[in-house]
Amino acid sequence: MTLKKRKAAKRIRTGDTVVAIAGNDRGKSGKVMHRIGNDKVVVQGLNVRKKCVRRSEATPQGGMVDREMPIHLSNLMLSPDGNQGVKLKVRNDKNGQRELFYSQDGKEHVYRQVKKAK
Repeated sequence: MTLKKRKAAKRIRTGDTVVAIAGNDRGKSGKVMHRIGNDKVVVQGLNVRKKCVRRSEATPQGGMVDREMPIHLSNLMLSPDGNQGVKLKVRNDKNGQRELFYSQDGKEHVYRQVKKAK
């Protein structure tokens, strides 16, 4: 019997602001630069590592360069205001479109519409 791979929830997209909830960078926030695979993203300013780079036209000096490395989606939480993470929920609006929303201070805020899968 073969096991199917689970698809990760694609609620975090490129350009979203997220906050780290686990790891060495816990509490820091940054903007998602791009996605790697199904379950990892590269976030600006998070999970920064030093990488040894050879001399080339792009880096004539070579040496040690700071690079953002991928971080797993389970260690991130969406943060629309930039400092506190929120939990997204899905609901249908009046027109039948699915939308992501979150509750903050007793009020519900719509984050964005969800596209239908083809």
